[in-house]
Amino acid sequence: MIKSGHPWLFDNSIVKQSREGNAGDTAIIFDNRYNKFLALGLYDPDSPIRVKILSTQNGTKVNQDWFIKKFKSAFSKRSALLRQDVNAYRLCFGENDGLPSLICDVYNGVAILKIYSRIWLPFLDQIKEAIVDALNCSCIVLRFSRSVEKDNTSSDISNGKIIYGELESEEVLFTEHGVRFTANVIHGHKTGFFLDHRYNRYKIQQLAKGKTVLDVFSYAGGFAVHALVGGATAVTAVDISKHALAIANKNATLNNVKLSTIAGDAFKVLKDLIDNNQTFDIVIIDPPAFAKAAKEIPTALNQYRRLAKLGIELVSKKGILLLASCSSRVAADAFYETIEQGMKNSRKSFSLIEKTFHDTDHPIGFTEGAYLKSAYYRIS
Repeated sequence: MIKSGHPWLFDNSIVKQSREGNAGDTAIIFDNRYNKFLALGLYDPDSPIRVKILSTQNGTKVNQDWFIKKFKSAFSKRSALLRQDVNAYRLCFGENDGLPSLICDVYNGVAILKIYSRIWLPFLDQIKEAIVDALNCSCIVLRFSRSVEKDNTSSDISNGKIIYGELESEEVLFTEHGVRFTANVIHGHKTGFFLDHRYNRYKIQQLAKGKTVLDVFSYAGGFAVHALVGGATAVTAVDISKHALAIANKNATLNNVKLSTIAGDAFKVLKDLIDNNQTFDIVIIDPPAFAKAAKEIPTALNQYRRLAKLGIELVSKKGILLLASCSSRVAADAFYETIEQGMKNSRKSFSLIEKTFHDTDHPIGFTEGAYLKSAYYRIS
Protein backbone atom coordinates (compact mmCIF):
# COMPACT_ATOMS: atom_id res chain seq x y z
CA MET A 1 0.00 0.00 0.00
CA ILE A 2 2.80 2.41 0.85
CA LYS A 3 4.59 1.60 -2.41
CA SER A 4 1.39 2.49 -4.27
CA GLY A 5 1.28 5.88 -2.52
CA HIS A 6 -1.14 5.23 0.35
CA PRO A 7 -0.50 7.71 3.21
CA TRP A 8 -1.34 5.46 6.20
CA LEU A 9 0.50 2.75 8.10
CA PHE A 10 -1.74 0.95 10.61
CA ASP A 11 -0.46 -0.36 13.93
CA ASN A 12 -1.26 -3.98 13.04
CA SER A 13 1.00 -3.75 9.97
CA ILE A 14 4.10 -3.06 12.04
CA VAL A 15 6.17 -6.25 12.44
CA LYS A 16 9.08 -4.79 14.39
CA GLN A 17 9.67 -1.41 16.02
CA SER A 18 12.89 0.03 17.43
CA ARG A 19 11.23 1.88 20.33
CA GLU A 20 8.02 3.57 21.43
CA GLY A 21 7.61 6.99 19.89
CA ASN A 22 6.05 10.27 20.95
CA ALA A 23 3.49 12.17 18.88
CA GLY A 24 5.33 13.85 16.01
CA ASP A 25 8.51 11.76 16.18
CA THR A 26 10.01 10.97 12.79
CA ALA A 27 9.33 7.36 11.83
CA ILE A 28 11.38 5.58 9.16
CA ILE A 29 9.61 2.60 7.62
CA PHE A 30 11.53 -0.32 6.16
CA ASP A 31 10.31 -3.13 3.95
CA ASN A 32 10.02 -6.30 6.07
CA ARG A 33 11.13 -8.60 3.25
CA TYR A 34 14.10 -6.70 1.84
CA ASN A 35 14.90 -4.41 4.80
CA LYS A 36 14.97 -1.42 2.43
CA PHE A 37 13.72 2.11 3.02
CA LEU A 38 10.02 2.51 2.20
CA ALA A 39 8.90 5.84 3.60
CA LEU A 40 9.23 8.59 6.15
CA GLY A 41 6.35 9.67 8.32
CA LEU A 42 5.28 11.02 11.70
CA TYR A 43 4.52 8.68 14.59
CA ASP A 44 1.06 8.90 16.16
CA PRO A 45 0.64 6.86 19.36
CA ASP A 46 -2.97 8.08 19.73
CA SER A 47 -4.28 6.50 16.53
CA PRO A 48 -4.52 3.04 14.93
CA ILE A 49 -3.05 4.84 11.91
CA ARG A 50 0.27 4.66 13.71
CA VAL A 51 2.38 6.45 11.09
CA LYS A 52 1.16 9.21 8.80
CA ILE A 53 3.31 9.04 5.65
CA LEU A 54 4.98 12.24 4.45
CA SER A 55 7.41 11.00 1.80
CA THR A 56 8.64 7.90 -0.01
CA GLN A 57 11.81 9.67 -1.08
CA ASN A 58 14.88 8.56 0.88
CA GLY A 59 16.71 11.53 2.37
CA THR A 60 13.63 13.76 2.78
CA LYS A 61 14.10 16.32 5.55
CA VAL A 62 11.00 17.68 7.26
CA ASN A 63 12.21 21.22 7.80
CA GLN A 64 11.13 24.79 7.05
CA ASP A 65 11.90 24.48 3.35
CA TRP A 66 9.82 21.29 3.16
CA PHE A 67 6.78 23.00 4.70
CA ILE A 68 7.15 26.06 2.47
CA LYS A 69 7.19 23.86 -0.64
CA LYS A 70 4.14 21.95 0.57
CA PHE A 71 2.01 25.03 1.20
CA LYS A 72 3.13 26.81 -1.97
CA SER A 73 2.26 23.72 -3.97
CA ALA A 74 -1.15 23.56 -2.27
CA PHE A 75 -1.82 27.24 -2.98
CA SER A 76 -0.93 26.83 -6.67
CA LYS A 77 -3.55 24.08 -7.02
CA ARG A 78 -6.23 26.60 -5.95
CA SER A 79 -5.15 29.42 -8.26
CA ALA A 80 -7.89 28.84 -10.87
CA LEU A 81 -10.61 28.89 -8.20
CA LEU A 82 -9.30 32.13 -6.74
CA ARG A 83 -9.59 33.88 -10.10
CA GLN A 84 -13.35 33.56 -9.67
CA ASP A 85 -15.46 35.65 -7.30
CA VAL A 86 -14.33 33.51 -4.36
CA ASN A 87 -12.18 34.45 -1.35
CA ALA A 88 -12.87 31.48 0.93
CA TYR A 89 -11.25 28.14 0.14
CA ARG A 90 -9.48 25.09 1.54
CA LEU A 91 -5.74 25.64 1.26
CA CYS A 92 -4.70 22.30 2.74
CA PHE A 93 -6.79 19.12 2.59
CA GLY A 94 -4.85 16.77 4.84
CA GLU A 95 -3.46 13.62 3.25
CA ASN A 96 -4.67 14.77 -0.18
CA ASP A 97 -2.14 17.61 -0.02
CA GLY A 98 0.58 15.51 1.61
CA LEU A 99 -0.07 16.83 5.14
CA PRO A 100 -2.05 14.11 6.96
CA SER A 101 -4.53 15.21 9.65
CA LEU A 102 -3.95 18.89 8.85
CA ILE A 103 -6.63 21.20 7.46
CA CYS A 104 -6.22 24.86 6.58
CA ASP A 105 -9.21 26.90 5.42
CA VAL A 106 -8.94 30.56 4.43
CA TYR A 107 -11.74 33.13 4.80
CA ASN A 108 -10.97 36.50 3.23
CA GLY A 109 -7.30 36.43 4.27
CA VAL A 110 -7.87 34.79 7.68
CA ALA A 111 -6.37 31.30 7.81
CA ILE A 112 -7.87 28.66 10.11
CA LEU A 113 -5.40 25.90 10.89
CA LYS A 114 -7.24 22.85 12.19
CA ILE A 115 -5.18 20.03 13.67
CA TYR A 116 -6.59 16.50 13.91
CA SER A 117 -3.48 14.83 15.37
CA ARG A 118 -0.88 15.81 17.96
CA ILE A 119 1.86 14.89 15.45
CA TRP A 120 1.82 18.49 14.20
CA LEU A 121 2.19 20.28 17.52
CA PRO A 122 6.03 20.17 17.50
CA PHE A 123 5.98 21.77 14.03
CA LEU A 124 3.57 24.64 14.67
CA ASP A 125 6.10 27.43 14.21
CA GLN A 126 7.30 26.00 10.90
CA ILE A 127 3.73 25.49 9.67
CA LYS A 128 2.80 29.04 10.65
CA GLU A 129 5.75 30.53 8.78
CA ALA A 130 4.99 28.41 5.69
CA ILE A 131 1.35 29.55 5.61
CA VAL A 132 2.38 33.20 5.93
CA ASP A 133 4.94 32.71 3.16
CA ALA A 134 2.38 31.10 0.82
CA LEU A 135 -0.55 33.44 1.52
CA ASN A 136 0.62 36.68 3.08
CA CYS A 137 -2.47 36.23 5.26
CA SER A 138 -3.61 38.75 7.88
CA CYS A 139 -4.18 36.24 10.67
CA ILE A 140 -3.89 32.55 11.58
CA VAL A 141 -6.34 30.96 14.05
CA LEU A 142 -5.46 27.61 15.60
CA ARG A 143 -8.29 25.09 15.98
CA PHE A 144 -8.09 21.58 17.45
CA SER A 145 -10.23 18.50 16.93
CA ARG A 146 -11.91 17.28 20.12
CA SER A 147 -9.35 14.53 20.68
CA VAL A 148 -6.37 16.86 20.25
CA GLU A 149 -7.95 19.47 22.51
CA LYS A 150 -8.55 16.82 25.19
CA ASP A 151 -4.96 15.51 25.04
CA ASN A 152 -3.18 18.84 24.67
CA THR A 153 -1.17 19.63 27.80
CA SER A 154 0.54 22.82 26.62
CA SER A 155 -0.53 26.09 28.21
CA ASP A 156 1.06 28.04 25.33
CA ILE A 157 -1.25 26.75 22.62
CA SER A 158 -4.99 26.27 22.91
CA ASN A 159 -8.08 25.88 20.74
CA GLY A 160 -9.04 29.23 19.18
CA LYS A 161 -5.67 30.85 19.85
CA ILE A 162 -4.44 33.52 17.41
CA ILE A 163 -0.94 32.35 16.46
CA TYR A 164 -0.23 35.05 13.89
CA GLY A 165 -1.51 38.57 13.23
CA GLU A 166 -4.67 40.09 14.68
CA LEU A 167 -8.32 39.10 14.33
CA GLU A 168 -10.72 42.04 14.18
CA SER A 169 -13.80 39.88 14.79
CA GLU A 170 -14.40 36.16 15.25
CA GLU A 171 -17.08 36.48 12.55
CA VAL A 172 -15.26 36.88 9.24
CA LEU A 173 -17.14 38.13 6.17
CA PHE A 174 -16.32 36.37 2.88
CA THR A 175 -17.66 36.06 -0.67
CA GLU A 176 -18.60 32.95 -2.64
CA HIS A 177 -19.63 33.48 -6.28
CA GLY A 178 -21.08 36.86 -5.46
CA VAL A 179 -22.87 35.74 -2.28
CA ARG A 180 -21.81 37.08 1.12
CA PHE A 181 -21.48 34.87 4.20
CA THR A 182 -19.92 34.98 7.64
CA ALA A 183 -17.81 32.29 9.29
CA ASN A 184 -17.26 32.22 13.04
CA VAL A 185 -13.63 31.14 12.98
CA ILE A 186 -13.32 30.75 16.77
CA HIS A 187 -16.52 28.94 17.77
CA GLY A 188 -18.04 27.83 14.46
CA HIS A 189 -18.44 24.18 13.50
CA LYS A 190 -15.32 22.70 11.82
CA THR A 191 -13.48 25.86 10.70
CA GLY A 192 -16.59 28.05 10.61
CA PHE A 193 -18.31 27.04 7.36
CA PHE A 194 -18.64 24.09 4.95
CA LEU A 195 -16.60 24.96 1.87
CA ASP A 196 -16.85 21.58 0.14
CA HIS A 197 -20.32 22.19 -1.37
CA ARG A 198 -19.33 25.44 -3.10
CA TYR A 199 -19.84 24.02 -6.61
CA ASN A 200 -23.28 22.68 -5.71
CA ARG A 201 -24.36 25.91 -4.03
CA TYR A 202 -23.40 27.89 -7.13
CA LYS A 203 -25.25 25.40 -9.33
CA ILE A 204 -28.39 25.84 -7.23
CA GLN A 205 -27.99 29.63 -7.56
CA GLN A 206 -28.01 29.22 -11.34
CA LEU A 207 -31.05 26.90 -11.29
CA ALA A 208 -33.19 28.85 -8.81
CA LYS A 209 -34.58 31.79 -10.78
CA GLY A 210 -38.37 31.88 -10.46
CA LYS A 211 -38.40 28.67 -8.40
CA THR A 212 -39.56 27.67 -4.93
CA VAL A 213 -36.86 25.92 -2.91
CA LEU A 214 -36.67 23.69 0.17
CA ASP A 215 -33.25 23.43 1.84
CA VAL A 216 -33.17 20.57 4.38
CA PHE A 217 -30.37 20.31 6.97
CA SER A 218 -29.69 23.91 6.03
CA TYR A 219 -27.20 24.79 8.82
CA ALA A 220 -25.95 28.30 7.97
CA GLY A 221 -28.17 28.59 4.91
CA GLY A 222 -25.54 28.06 2.23
CA PHE A 223 -27.86 26.56 -0.38
CA ALA A 224 -30.84 28.65 0.73
CA VAL A 225 -29.09 32.02 0.41
CA HIS A 226 -27.54 31.10 -2.95
CA ALA A 227 -31.00 30.19 -4.22
CA LEU A 228 -32.44 33.52 -3.07
CA VAL A 229 -29.60 35.48 -4.65
CA GLY A 230 -30.21 33.48 -7.82
CA GLY A 231 -33.80 34.74 -7.97
CA ALA A 232 -35.84 32.07 -6.20
CA THR A 233 -39.34 33.29 -5.42
CA ALA A 234 -39.44 31.62 -1.98
CA VAL A 235 -36.97 29.54 0.02
CA THR A 236 -37.61 27.53 3.18
CA ALA A 237 -34.66 26.37 5.29
CA VAL A 238 -35.05 23.41 7.68
CA ASP A 239 -32.69 22.58 10.53
CA ILE A 240 -33.00 21.10 14.00
CA SER A 241 -30.81 23.90 15.40
CA LYS A 242 -32.45 27.27 16.00
CA HIS A 243 -28.97 28.74 16.40
CA ALA A 244 -28.00 27.51 12.92
CA LEU A 245 -31.16 29.01 11.44
CA ALA A 246 -30.36 32.33 13.13
CA ILE A 247 -27.02 32.28 11.30
CA ALA A 248 -28.85 31.43 8.07
CA ASN A 249 -31.14 34.42 8.54
CA LYS A 250 -28.14 36.63 9.23
CA ASN A 251 -26.51 35.44 5.99
CA ALA A 252 -29.74 36.15 4.12
CA THR A 253 -29.81 39.69 5.54
CA LEU A 254 -26.22 40.23 4.38
CA ASN A 255 -27.47 39.68 0.82
CA ASN A 256 -30.70 41.69 1.19
CA VAL A 257 -32.93 38.63 0.73
CA LYS A 258 -35.61 37.10 2.98
CA LEU A 259 -35.59 33.50 4.16
CA SER A 260 -38.33 31.36 5.75
CA THR A 261 -37.20 28.83 8.35
CA ILE A 262 -38.56 25.73 10.10
CA ALA A 263 -36.81 24.45 13.23
CA GLY A 264 -37.32 20.73 13.79
CA ASP A 265 -36.26 17.16 13.09
CA ALA A 266 -35.90 16.85 9.32
CA PHE A 267 -37.70 13.52 9.00
CA LYS A 268 -40.74 14.82 10.88
CA VAL A 269 -40.75 18.17 9.06
CA LEU A 270 -40.64 16.43 5.66
CA LYS A 271 -43.49 14.12 6.64
CA ASP A 272 -45.57 17.09 7.83
CA LEU A 273 -44.96 18.96 4.58
CA ILE A 274 -46.05 15.90 2.58
CA ASP A 275 -49.19 15.53 4.71
CA ASN A 276 -49.99 19.19 3.96
CA ASN A 277 -49.62 18.52 0.19
CA GLN A 278 -46.77 21.03 -0.17
CA THR A 279 -44.33 20.79 -3.06
CA PHE A 280 -41.28 22.75 -4.20
CA ASP A 281 -39.54 23.24 -7.54
CA ILE A 282 -36.16 22.38 -6.00
CA VAL A 283 -35.58 20.23 -2.92
CA ILE A 284 -32.08 19.97 -1.40
CA ILE A 285 -31.32 17.31 1.22
CA ASP A 286 -27.77 17.48 2.57
CA PRO A 287 -27.62 15.72 5.96
CA PRO A 288 -24.63 15.52 8.33
CA ALA A 289 -22.49 12.39 8.32
CA PHE A 290 -24.66 9.44 9.33
CA ALA A 291 -21.80 6.90 9.46
CA LYS A 292 -18.66 7.79 11.39
CA ALA A 293 -17.77 4.12 11.95
CA ALA A 294 -18.08 1.00 9.79
CA LYS A 295 -20.76 -0.50 12.05
CA GLU A 296 -23.00 2.53 11.37
CA ILE A 297 -23.09 2.04 7.58
CA PRO A 298 -26.31 -0.06 7.43
CA THR A 299 -28.18 2.48 9.58
CA ALA A 300 -26.80 5.35 7.49
CA LEU A 301 -27.97 3.74 4.24
CA ASN A 302 -31.42 3.27 5.72
CA GLN A 303 -31.53 6.96 6.67
CA TYR A 304 -30.49 8.01 3.14
CA ARG A 305 -33.17 5.73 1.70
CA ARG A 306 -35.82 7.29 3.94
CA LEU A 307 -34.77 10.82 3.01
CA ALA A 308 -34.87 10.05 -0.71
CA LYS A 309 -38.35 8.52 -0.32
CA LEU A 310 -39.60 11.61 1.51
CA GLY A 311 -37.77 14.08 -0.69
CA ILE A 312 -39.17 12.90 -4.02
CA GLU A 313 -42.73 13.38 -2.73
CA LEU A 314 -42.02 17.07 -2.11
CA VAL A 315 -40.74 17.87 -5.61
CA SER A 316 -43.21 19.40 -8.02
CA LYS A 317 -43.56 18.08 -11.58
CA LYS A 318 -40.41 18.70 -13.65
CA GLY A 319 -38.68 19.84 -10.47
CA ILE A 320 -35.22 18.94 -9.17
CA LEU A 321 -34.15 16.85 -6.17
CA LEU A 322 -30.56 17.20 -4.91
CA LEU A 323 -29.42 14.48 -2.50
CA ALA A 324 -25.98 14.52 -0.87
CA SER A 325 -23.84 12.55 1.56
CA CYS A 326 -20.70 13.57 3.44
CA SER A 327 -20.24 10.18 5.13
CA SER A 328 -16.77 8.98 4.14
CA ARG A 329 -17.64 5.45 5.31
CA VAL A 330 -20.45 5.22 2.74
CA ALA A 331 -19.12 4.49 -0.75
CA ALA A 332 -20.46 6.63 -3.59
CA ASP A 333 -21.92 3.66 -5.51
CA ALA A 334 -23.73 2.41 -2.39
CA PHE A 335 -25.13 5.89 -1.75
CA TYR A 336 -26.45 6.35 -5.28
CA GLU A 337 -27.95 2.85 -5.37
CA THR A 338 -29.64 3.39 -2.00
CA ILE A 339 -31.26 6.75 -2.75
CA GLU A 340 -32.55 5.47 -6.08
CA GLN A 341 -34.07 2.48 -4.29
CA GLY A 342 -35.83 4.92 -1.99
CA MET A 343 -37.21 6.96 -4.87
CA LYS A 344 -38.46 3.89 -6.76
CA ASN A 345 -41.11 3.40 -4.08
CA SER A 346 -42.76 6.63 -5.21
CA ARG A 347 -45.47 6.98 -7.84
CA LYS A 348 -43.29 9.69 -9.36
CA SER A 349 -40.51 8.91 -11.83
CA PHE A 350 -37.00 10.35 -11.88
CA SER A 351 -34.01 10.70 -14.17
CA LEU A 352 -30.43 11.49 -13.26
CA ILE A 353 -29.18 14.93 -14.30
CA GLU A 354 -25.68 14.96 -12.81
CA LYS A 355 -23.45 13.45 -10.14
CA THR A 356 -21.02 15.80 -8.40
CA PHE A 357 -18.18 15.45 -5.95
CA HIS A 358 -15.68 17.78 -4.25
CA ASP A 359 -14.88 21.25 -5.55
CA THR A 360 -11.36 21.87 -6.87
CA ASP A 361 -9.94 23.03 -3.53
CA HIS A 362 -10.67 19.54 -2.16
CA PRO A 363 -8.41 17.42 -4.41
CA ILE A 364 -8.55 13.66 -3.81
CA GLY A 365 -5.21 11.86 -3.60
CA PHE A 366 -6.34 8.44 -2.35
CA THR A 367 -9.58 6.47 -2.14
CA GLU A 368 -10.31 7.13 1.53
CA GLY A 369 -9.74 10.85 0.99
CA ALA A 370 -13.06 11.15 -0.84
CA TYR A 371 -16.23 11.66 1.18
CA LEU A 372 -18.62 14.05 -0.58
CA LYS A 373 -21.04 12.79 -3.22
CA SER A 374 -24.19 14.39 -4.60
CA ALA A 375 -26.77 13.67 -7.27
CA TYR A 376 -29.32 15.85 -9.10
CA TYR A 377 -32.53 14.22 -10.30
CA ARG A 378 -35.33 15.51 -12.52
CA ILE A 379 -38.70 14.44 -11.11
CA SER A 380 -41.73 13.83 -13.30
